[in-house]
Amino acid sequence: MIYCQKSTIFVDKDTGVFPVVGECLINFLKILQVEKIYLSDSGPKVSPAIYGFYRWEEKDVNADKMEKIVQLCLEQGINTFDHGDTYGGYACEELFGQVTRQAGIKREDLVLFTKCGINIPHASHPEYRVKHFDTSREHIIHSVENSLRKLRTDYVDVFLLNQLDPLSNLEETAITLEKLKDSGKIKNVGVVNFSVFQHQLLSSYLRVPVVTNHIELNLLNTTAFDNGQVDYIKQKYMRPLAMSPLAEGEIANSIEKTPLRVRAKLEELAARYNTHFESVATAWLFRLGALPLVGTTNEDRIRNIVAGFNISLDRQDWYELYAVSRGQL
Repeated sequence: MIYCQKSTIFVDKDTGVFPVVGECLINFLKILQVEKIYLSDSGPKVSPAIYGFYRWEEKDVNADKMEKIVQLCLEQGINTFDHGDTYGGYACEELFGQVTRQAGIKREDLVLFTKCGINIPHASHPEYRVKHFDTSREHIIHSVENSLRKLRTDYVDVFLLNQLDPLSNLEETAITLEKLKDSGKIKNVGVVNFSVFQHQLLSSYLRVPVVTNHIELNLLNTTAFDNGQVDYIKQKYMRPLAMSPLAEGEIANSIEKTPLRVRAKLEELAARYNTHFESVATAWLFRLGALPLVGTTNEDRIRNIVAGFNISLDRQDWYELYAVSRGQL
């Protein structure tokens, strides 16, 4: 229950009533005001940006950093988190589960994605000699059970196959995913970096919809328009989920010709929209109907991405940025 008295909001958290004031009040209001969006016509509802741990390396995995990033995301209205079994040297899921449990964050207040499919050699997995794909029945079930245990949850909202494994029996893979969905351990099925043909191939075996395909899409990489990924995602009534929305910092930091040209145009538009140029870059994605999959640990960059929610980018500004990104202006 939430109720107001003068300038203070009071929240009933079952165990009692506590006040939310000052800066916490501002952040709390942000969470309330950020509208959740359907990822596809089959669901689920997610925040307008998703935070992913795909760029976390083993050296990044510590409790203080995890707590700081999770708290910042929640303050900015991001309640959807994308995991993978290999992220952070196979350690991100477990640390996230510990941090959210210790912080008292309720499971129903989060939307969780995780995935399997790529096996990477690591000290914790001496059985992996080379990087390889595996979407066999045994590996999927083992991965789901491990992820649920590490994340300290009974289910994940979306379970994704990370790349298509050409050696796996796709019929068996599809049946495995359907049985996991029927069991309630996964609520939806998604894919990562699938081409249009790969997406169609898996879907032909499934009796449940694929609700998302994570693709790389930003102003320095627009190949998803050329290879049909964006069109096919929209044909399936899904929103493009754009990895590396700021090109892993290249838009801000690169001294190459194309990034410099794109940044100059973004800065020109940022002055007109009275915002940061990185916010304009993410507004370009929002205008397309795409949702950014944020991977940075730079706190200012996370804030800039969220600020893009509030920019209604003009149609001609969108096309001008697109033309600059492709070297046509």
